[in-house]
Amino acid sequence: MLKQIRPAILMIVVMTVITGFVYPLGMTGLAQLIFPHQANGSLIEKDGKVIGSRLIGQNFTSDKYFHPRPSATTEPDPKDPTKTIPVPYAADNSGGSNLGPTNKALIDRVKGDAAKLAKENPGTPIPVDLVTTSGSGLDPDITPAAALFQVPRVAKARHLDPEKLRALVDQQTHDPLLGIIGEKRVNVLELNLALDQLH
Repeated sequence: MLKQIRPAILMIVVMTVITGFVYPLGMTGLAQLIFPHQANGSLIEKDGKVIGSRLIGQNFTSDKYFHPRPSATTEPDPKDPTKTIPVPYAADNSGGSNLGPTNKALIDRVKGDAAKLAKENPGTPIPVDLVTTSGSGLDPDITPAAALFQVPRVAKARHLDPEKLRALVDQQTHDPLLGIIGEKRVNVLELNLALDQLH
C-alpha cells in the first residue's frame, strides 16, 4: 500500500511546487521584464502621484468632466451590514447588478438617467453605454459617441469651443486591438486628464 501512496504524495508535492510556485513566479518575472507597466496595473501618475489606472473606471460627476458609463458596484451599508448601497467603481467589489431587463429598479434607473441626459443634450440620440452598466461595473472606457454626446455640457461648463473638445475626443479615441478586436473606445480618465491640459 505504501508503494501506491508514495508516488501519489510525491506527485502532489511536485505539481504543487510547479503550478503553485515555479509557474506563477516565472510568469510574474516574465511580465515584469516584457510588460512592466501593464504588469503593475497600468497606473497613471500625475505630478509623481498615482491618480488611477487605465483599467479601472472612476466616478467623475462634475459637469466640467466627461462622465463614464454607470457602475453597478455596491458595498455593505455602514448603517446596516445586512444591506448594500451603491458605491460606483468600487474596485474591491467588481460585478454587474444581476437585474434582468424587466426589473422595475433597473427600468426606473435607466429612465431617470435617460431623462437627465435628454435635458443635457436635447434632440440628440442617447448612446446606450451612458445608461447601461458593464458586466464588471468598472469599465474605464466609453464609446466615441458617448464622449461626443457630452461635449456640449463640458464645453458650457468650461467655456470652451465645442469643436476643440470634439477634436480632443478624436485624439483620445483608440482603435480596436489589431484593427479587429473590440470597438473604438475612449478612456475616460485619459480624456479628462487631456481636458485639464487644455487652456
